[in-house]
Amino acid sequence: MAWSYTTHYWLNRLVFERGLALLYVVAFVSAALQGRGLIGTRGILPVPSYTARVPFRRSPSLFYAHFSDPALLAVAWGGAALAALLAAGLPELGPEGGLVAAWLVVWVLYLSIVNVGQVWYSFGWESLLLEAGFLAAFLGPDRQAPPTIGMWLLRWLLFRLELGAGLIKIRGDRCWRDLTCLDYHHETQPLPGPLSWFFHHLPRWAHRAEVAANHVTQLGLPWLLFAPQPVSGAAAAAMVVTQCWLVASGNFSWLNFLTIDLALSALDGSWLHDVVPVHPGHLFPPSTALEAATIALAAGVGALSWWPVRNMASPNQKMNAPFNPLHLVNTYGAFGSVTRVRAEVVVEGTSDAEPGPGSRWGEYRFKAKPGDPRRRPRQVAPYHLRIDWLMWFAGISPAYARGWFEPFVAKLLEGDRRVLGLIAGPPALDGPVRCVRARLYRYNFSTWQQLCADGVWWQRTLLGEYLPAVRLEGGRLVRAGR
Repeated sequence: MAWSYTTHYWLNRLVFERGLALLYVVAFVSAALQGRGLIGTRGILPVPSYTARVPFRRSPSLFYAHFSDPALLAVAWGGAALAALLAAGLPELGPEGGLVAAWLVVWVLYLSIVNVGQVWYSFGWESLLLEAGFLAAFLGPDRQAPPTIGMWLLRWLLFRLELGAGLIKIRGDRCWRDLTCLDYHHETQPLPGPLSWFFHHLPRWAHRAEVAANHVTQLGLPWLLFAPQPVSGAAAAAMVVTQCWLVASGNFSWLNFLTIDLALSALDGSWLHDVVPVHPGHLFPPSTALEAATIALAAGVGALSWWPVRNMASPNQKMNAPFNPLHLVNTYGAFGSVTRVRAEVVVEGTSDAEPGPGSRWGEYRFKAKPGDPRRRPRQVAPYHLRIDWLMWFAGISPAYARGWFEPFVAKLLEGDRRVLGLIAGPPALDGPVRCVRARLYRYNFSTWQQLCADGVWWQRTLLGEYLPAVRLEGGRLVRAGR
């Protein structure tokens, strides 16, 4: 059936699948390097404690059958290896069913991590990666023309991603409506990047232009994705430009990179050929089995779309919400409200068992979150530093952090090497850390004069105590000091 496939988007599919596979590599490597400290058997929030209280049907995962640190590493490194093979195109050389199976195995492995990842894996880009990976399984091998339905399902995902993000903003914080949100956002976002300081110091008219362009891209252009070419391609190209701006201005894990990847799938195929001069040669039509699978997939996506569409239409829209435990056909959105003040938690340790006024305190250093005012913000995306991200939420809401912050502090006092591996390092003291405290600071980007004269990127002001000095006694945190 000629209508069921298209040769025009062959390169779009190729670019999308290879880019998606690379992002899966990043996600799995992140899980391998950080997982034991976060959710391992002796992690901050151990998986066995979670699976003991949450039934499998609510959070399906291979780890309900067995969990151990070696099993976690096997899933993470195995997923990274298989995703790397997909990025290299090796499964394309085998049978069609083998390629479908490879993508579905990658999806199951990452789903297994996300569904036991608890607060560390509660971000919208986890669901986005899972949904995109499931759709990729039904796009066919390189030697076949892409199924038309499969390519349209990618557009439907991109539509929901962009429109959901636009609606949550325009319905949420007033600053999105009066175009002032970016007067604050570059400074108060979770993990500013190396250029965020410069974006923050753009003139106010530029910040308003940024917000206005965002509204056009997320509220207007998604509807054009369903128009004929070149209109739909032009809308997708504008989304790529907007996402590149976001990549330059901050660190949002792989969210922006995956959005770019999805938008590339909707470009006019001839435009991509001008940039990537790769030609497919003779293409076979999709097999009958793949055609039947994509039709069934479209029917399933259509049925599951009821919940995200209803959510987007609701004035009480949820910002990021998976409506099923498989993370298929979700609703997306971010920054429905924008923080005006950056409240940063600074964790300190001392070698004194009973700290007093004369005790020497040193700061724990994190890999990317603001700390030392002289350290320039880092670029880490698409890699995701999960403890750094959660520390931003801790500064906003101590109640939100209650379930993991004190266990994190306890691990610091234990000197747990896996948890210490999540951060840049402990304080430089004369002896081992015996007490830990946390203080809350207000952080503001420095001025041009301060940066040039003193080399400081941040100015900070003490707001107060976040966690009083505590020590570890009998495996529990107890208040210390006099």
